[in-house]
Amino acid sequence: MLHIRFLARRIIGNELLQSRLRSAGPATNLPQRQLQFSAFLSKRRKTAEEKHAVEFAPKKKNKPQTSGVVDIWRNMTVADLARSCQLELEHIQEVMLYVKGAGSIDATARLEDPKVIKDIAAKCGLKTKIVAAPVDETEEVLKDRDVVPRPPPASENLKERPPVVTVMGHVDHGKTTLLDSLRGASVAAGEAGGITQHIGAFTVELDNGERVTFLDTPGHAAFSAMRARGANLTDIIVLVVAAEDGVMEQTKEVLRLAKEQSVPIIVAINKIDKPGADVERVKKELSQHGIALEGYGGDTIAVGISALHGTNLDELTEAVSTQATLMGLKGEYVGPVEGVVVESKIDSHRGKLSTAIVSRGTLRKGAILVSGQAWAKVRGLFDHAGQPISAVTPGMPVEILGWRELPLAGDMILEVESERVASSVLRWRANQAMKEKALSDAEAISLKRKEHEEQYREERDKSRRSGFYRRKQQGPRQKEAAPDDGKPRINVIVKGDVHGSVEAILDVLETYDDNERCRLDVIHYAVGDVNESDLELARLFDAIIYAFSVNVGSKATKGVTIRPVDIIYRLVDDLKKEINAKLPLVDVEEEIGEANVLQLFDINEGRRKVTVLGCRCTKGLLKKAHKYKVKRNGELLADELSLESMRHLKNEVDSVKKDVECGLRLNDQTLELKAGDTIVCYQINREPQQTEWDPGF
Repeated sequence: MLHIRFLARRIIGNELLQSRLRSAGPATNLPQRQLQFSAFLSKRRKTAEEKHAVEFAPKKKNKPQTSGVVDIWRNMTVADLARSCQLELEHIQEVMLYVKGAGSIDATARLEDPKVIKDIAAKCGLKTKIVAAPVDETEEVLKDRDVVPRPPPASENLKERPPVVTVMGHVDHGKTTLLDSLRGASVAAGEAGGITQHIGAFTVELDNGERVTFLDTPGHAAFSAMRARGANLTDIIVLVVAAEDGVMEQTKEVLRLAKEQSVPIIVAINKIDKPGADVERVKKELSQHGIALEGYGGDTIAVGISALHGTNLDELTEAVSTQATLMGLKGEYVGPVEGVVVESKIDSHRGKLSTAIVSRGTLRKGAILVSGQAWAKVRGLFDHAGQPISAVTPGMPVEILGWRELPLAGDMILEVESERVASSVLRWRANQAMKEKALSDAEAISLKRKEHEEQYREERDKSRRSGFYRRKQQGPRQKEAAPDDGKPRINVIVKGDVHGSVEAILDVLETYDDNERCRLDVIHYAVGDVNESDLELARLFDAIIYAFSVNVGSKATKGVTIRPVDIIYRLVDDLKKEINAKLPLVDVEEEIGEANVLQLFDINEGRRKVTVLGCRCTKGLLKKAHKYKVKRNGELLADELSLESMRHLKNEVDSVKKDVECGLRLNDQTLELKAGDTIVCYQINREPQQTEWDPGF
């Protein structure tokens, strides 16, 4: 039947074509018409065969895709995975029941862990390839927008998290040594001068199996801003107080910060094994500063320890664990990541890094983060020992690699969906920063404009009073005539290892208030090693480069002063020396000797009558070549006098010692002196000046 239908169609088509050819024209065009007929026949045959194959092909049942590579991305939904795999949603949901950590099988549930997504696809017989999240090209971003933290989580999504404990206290009270003993490492030896220069964050596993995140903040006065950031991050403060020193300045500051942030305190009274330790005195001092300790009518725990020898550390950790349990600390492990930048730095090998503590969500490699006006696509996560980790949960510290710009310490970290959203957020924040700067500058601009208008009115009124022909400015223009003020100047470039160190150094330099004698200008500051741009700036401005715990490199440094430092004390001391060297020498008066006027003698010298002072040297030494001044009853009568003659008996001498009588004739004979006046011999010395700058330590 099939062949009959096919032949019938072919015969009918041939007859129709023959009739068309007969009506087409004379026989002279026969070869061309034959070619057209052949092409037409071939086309009709091919069309018929294709139609036959479609109509009579055996019906096949659609089967799910069981091989190939599918695209996956972070935070994709279950429905997105089903569409990417070209499988039914029910099929994916059934597979998820057999995958560990898959979570909810709802179609809108998000799969945060790429490893879980790979496991689901593998059980479906598929290979995967991680790609960027697809963007709907039809969706137009109308305007830039900001990103803000999520609303508080639902109680059913909360799980227990490790507490964040900040160790605070006065400088050299043993904070870092305490942390060394807790985690079994030696950090204090690695810090310059045994002083913590920046915040250290790490996790410690206690003997009872619980994990605690510790923050070690500097105790030095210059790092108060860094200590304040530590107080904002922390759940519990361990206040370290030396048993032999008691409450010091930074101890009071920690108490104030804890009170402002409403953070519970555990007091660790350190160095109880040292001579002069008095634990009871320390407790009484703390009570006087508002800390209600146990046994003194309060509930604040105080533990006497020896961080160096490990005495009573178990009791301290138990107190931390108990306090954390009472607080019931919990966090949300799902959803976009939120956290806080603890510190940031530039590594010469790995690039821009930041130490952060995650407060919400689970941070994994590949996440897009925004912090302040910086953003990152996370390329690596590392713990405090530099070991790579795959996921970071709430309460854990982490070192993040992949920042495009260096974030500022203390800024909040928020996760966004894509790089496109991150760019939108950064544009919005940059625009807001410009608006805020414009508003802050508006007052200064208004004041400057008012001063300019007043000056203009004064000059206009003056020119009107002087007449038309005298309005032209007399003499050189102000810009051409303004000479250099002649004040010495020191230009400084600050390069530091981390943002917190640079910030602390700048805070110290802002305390400089001796600009009347010598100006101090910071022309550039940044985080990272000294580079070629810094050297060019130093040559251009004749500046000193202070390299704070960073590498100088092997670049050509000819003509550039570079001072590598690792302790802020030494940086300030060196800067004081530079300032003192710039200050001009000053005249300092030094008294050499004194003499009392016993009697006045009037003698004739030629035709001139002169007065000779009969004196006795009562102190020091009198020298003829030095200057003299006269005092009466402690009040100065005259100074900058010189001697025309100094005689002992009848001999002219150059000096007179103590308790020796002499005759002195001053060059100024107009002075009316009396017996009992005091003659002071002095000299002027040129001595260097000392700056009065006191940064507070």
